[in-house]
Amino acid sequence: MNADWDLVVIGGGAAGFFTAITAAESQPGIRVLILEKTAHILGKVRISGGGRCNVTHDCSDARELSNNYPRGSKSLIGPLHRWGATDTVDWFQQHGVELKTERDGRMFPITDDSQTIVNCLLTTAADAGVQIHTSSAVNSITHHAAENLFTITTVSGKELQTSSVLLATGGTRLATSAKLAKSLGHNLTADVPSLFAFNITDPRSEGLQGIAVPDSEVTVEGMQLSAKGPLLITHHGFSGPGILKLSAWGARELNEKNYRFTITVNWIPGQDAAATITNTRESWGKRQVRSQAPFDNLPKRLWQRLCNAALVATDCTWSQLNKETTQYLTNELTCGRFQVSGKSTNKDEFVTCGGVNLKEVNLKTMESKLVSGLYFAGEILDIDGITGGFNFQNAWTCGRLAGIAIADKP
Repeated sequence: MNADWDLVVIGGGAAGFFTAITAAESQPGIRVLILEKTAHILGKVRISGGGRCNVTHDCSDARELSNNYPRGSKSLIGPLHRWGATDTVDWFQQHGVELKTERDGRMFPITDDSQTIVNCLLTTAADAGVQIHTSSAVNSITHHAAENLFTITTVSGKELQTSSVLLATGGTRLATSAKLAKSLGHNLTADVPSLFAFNITDPRSEGLQGIAVPDSEVTVEGMQLSAKGPLLITHHGFSGPGILKLSAWGARELNEKNYRFTITVNWIPGQDAAATITNTRESWGKRQVRSQAPFDNLPKRLWQRLCNAALVATDCTWSQLNKETTQYLTNELTCGRFQVSGKSTNKDEFVTCGGVNLKEVNLKTMESKLVSGLYFAGEILDIDGITGGFNFQNAWTCGRLAGIAIADKP
C-alpha cells in the first residue's frame, strides 16, 4: 500500500492550516492535503474578534501566557516556550501581516479585518503547495500499524492513504470530532461550553443594552470564582471580557449548576464607595443624587438604575441622603446581586472545554502516544483559553509543533 499523501489534515481551521503550512514550508515537496467538511474554510478566523480576528495576546513570557488557560495551563508551558506569542507576531510579519496591540493586550491586524489573516493563510498555503478539498467530511480513519499508514474514508466514499494524520476538527462537542478520536483509541474529557454570556432579566439592566462598564468585578456566590474586566450589558443580560473570563474559569462548575446561579457585581472595584459618598455629600450637597455619578467610568443611566434599586428619591439631594439609603446605595455599587438564568453564545463564537486527554499526547510534537503518525492541534485537545487571543495562540502553537515534527519524520 502506497501513501497518496505525506500528511492529511482533517479540519480547515486555524490549527489545521498552520500545521499544514508549517510542514510544507519546513520540507518543500511534502504532499499535504487539508480536508474541510463544510464549503468554507477558516470560518472561526473570519468571525472572531467581531470580524477583526484577535490573532494573539501581547505576552512574551510562556509561563505568564499559560496562566490564561483554565484547562491545559501547566501542560502548555513547554509548548509556549517553543512557539509563543512573539513567534506568532514575527511569523505573520514575515508573511506580510503587521499586527497592532490594543490597550488590553489583544493583538489584531492593523487593517482591523480578519480577511487579512484569512488571505495570508490561504496565500501561504498555496505557495507552499498545500492542497485543499472543501465539502469533504471524513467518515472513518483506519490505521495500518504494520505499514504505518492510514486509510481515510470520506462520507462520499473516497479513500485516501497517508503517512500522517492531523486531527484539527475543533471542539469535541461535534459528534464527528469525537468519533474520529475515539475510533483511534483516545479517551476524551467530557465537553462543556466555555466563553459564554450570562442571561439575566433585572430592572437594573433592562433597556440598557450597549452600555459598557470599563472595569468591574463579578463573583459567583457560593463558589471561589470571580473575575475582573469590562462588562457589557446586552439584550439578554451581561457579557464582555470580564463575564467571558468568569465563564471560562467556571465552565464545568457552572454547567453542573445548569447555568442557574447568583452573581454579585462590584461596578467600581478599587474605588471607596463609602468615602466617595461622604465627600460628595459635602461638596455636592445641593445637587440631586441622580444627576451625576461621582464614580469614575460609571455610566449615568446605570447609576440612575442603581439609585432606583437603592430607593433614592427622585428629588433627593446629596445633603439629604440618609444613613440607611447610603448603605443601600453602597451595596448596589459594590455587591449588587443578580440572578443568572441561562447562557448565551458570545456573538458567533463558540469555545468548549474538554477533548482529547493531554496525557495521551506528546506535547513536544503533538503526536499521539497511542498511535504513531497521528497528531492533534487546536480545540480538539483538552485545552481552552479565556477571551483575548489565547485560543488562537493555542492553535498556532500546536500547529507549529505538529507541522515541524511531521516534516522531520524520516
